[in-house]
Amino acid sequence: MIELLLENPLLLLFLVLGGGYLVGRVSIGGFSLGISAVLFVGLGFGALHPDMRLPDLVYLLGLILFVYTVGLSAGPGFVSSFRHGGARDNVLVIIVLIAAFAATLGGARLLGMDGSFAAGVYTGSLTNTPALAAVLQHQTDTSAPADIDQAVAEPVIGYSMSYPFGVLGMVLAVYLLRRLRPGGGASEQIDGVSAEDLMRASVVVTTARYVGITVADLMSETGWRVLFTRHTDGKEIEIPHPDSVFREGDVISVIGESTDVERVTVALGKRADVDLALDRTEIDYRRIFVSNDALVGRTIADLDLVGRFGAIITRVRRGDVDRMARPSTVLELGDRIRVVAPTDRMSSVSAYFGDSYRKLSEIDVASFSLGIVLGLLLGLVPIPLPGGTSFTLGPAGGPLVIGLVFGALGQTGPFTWQLPYNASLTLRQLGAVLFLAGVGTRSGYAFVDSLAAGAGLELLLLGAAVTSLSAVLIILGGVFLLRSPTGVLAGIAGGLVTQPAVLAFAVEQTGSDLPNTGYATVYPVATITKILLAQAIVVLLT
Repeated sequence: MIELLLENPLLLLFLVLGGGYLVGRVSIGGFSLGISAVLFVGLGFGALHPDMRLPDLVYLLGLILFVYTVGLSAGPGFVSSFRHGGARDNVLVIIVLIAAFAATLGGARLLGMDGSFAAGVYTGSLTNTPALAAVLQHQTDTSAPADIDQAVAEPVIGYSMSYPFGVLGMVLAVYLLRRLRPGGGASEQIDGVSAEDLMRASVVVTTARYVGITVADLMSETGWRVLFTRHTDGKEIEIPHPDSVFREGDVISVIGESTDVERVTVALGKRADVDLALDRTEIDYRRIFVSNDALVGRTIADLDLVGRFGAIITRVRRGDVDRMARPSTVLELGDRIRVVAPTDRMSSVSAYFGDSYRKLSEIDVASFSLGIVLGLLLGLVPIPLPGGTSFTLGPAGGPLVIGLVFGALGQTGPFTWQLPYNASLTLRQLGAVLFLAGVGTRSGYAFVDSLAAGAGLELLLLGAAVTSLSAVLIILGGVFLLRSPTGVLAGIAGGLVTQPAVLAFAVEQTGSDLPNTGYATVYPVATITKILLAQAIVVLLT
């Protein structure tokens, strides 16, 4: 079997991928390794023979696909987060990562640990694959050809020993945070309302105070976080626009969070006996896919759907998250929107947005390739450090930075940088498993040798200490300095370690989408900071 795998790297690749996927699905106490199990399965196959490894191109290709698609998807949220305290959140994350960096350096010197092992512990305790990749690239570039295998294996060993507690430790921190601050921020929303919390009501206008003023003035005066989707004076149903005026006895369909709808109902008048949304003869609604490249990066307000079609967007579904639409909501390829429009204009609205599921399964290969080329070129640029040394962002950092920029831009002239949501997820997962499989098989033999020599315990203890310190600092800083809502802080903790498993746990624990906001806010800065600090550990301890 070993000879067969040595002669057929493709067979080895898919055995590692398939085996890792199966192991990652095993759940113990609600926790599973997910796709990270591919690394450990790769280590197991690599331990069978010194030459049992996948070609370098496998893990390099996987790394580039992973970090670039992460940058593209995080770019819009990264930029918009700075309107909601994102700068201070990122400052806290940087401080915590520097503290973890100092702890790793101190612990490594105390234990007499090499810089390559220490860098692996740092990346593993903070569960960051791109940072590990940057360290591996640094080791490859600076080591003699005969020493490359050992130089690359050492960071992976440190990463592998510290990674499990890196995930479990931060999951435990989020769990304790939720128990110590029950309900802390559960009702707070940063941008929009989750569709699961939405309700609809038809209201009869009876309050004289709100009769005879325009919808625009009404919303400006009250600050209500609801949408008016239908309006009738008893003759015909129409979609309200900013200049619409409500008269006494008019019936209005209102959508929003349940508490907001109840508040608006009491303020305007009383519940109507009919539900306007059930009458689809004049006004209809439909779910439509956004597949028109020209609309990427534009806000709902920019589209002027009321003036163009007499239509309104009420909800935006992105991935598995369904949210109430806001004028400031920025559209992305693959969004599935609910549109309310006159029945005879619905086909025109559908054509305007594209509504092509097939197109959302395709990518613009020219734009995608150009972005990666620019990212790789940026990764080659040397960045000077004090003392005459320098470092590069490498294939991990360069594509990530370019991805963030292009993801925020959305579109530049004929180039559409953003990827459809489903295509982005597929490429991201493919990139991650290719990288983990390549690194795992390449380092498996040296990993087993190090464990046999008794080097694993020191790595494990140092990694657990770094994770614990990071968890304590991010929670205390978020609670007492930033006073962040519990959901947002849980997401920031997941973003600190750039760990999707922690994010998923946080979403489940809080029962809201707030962790997604915190995670997207700090993920890019946390990743880039760890890429730089991980390489600095190798340099300083060499």
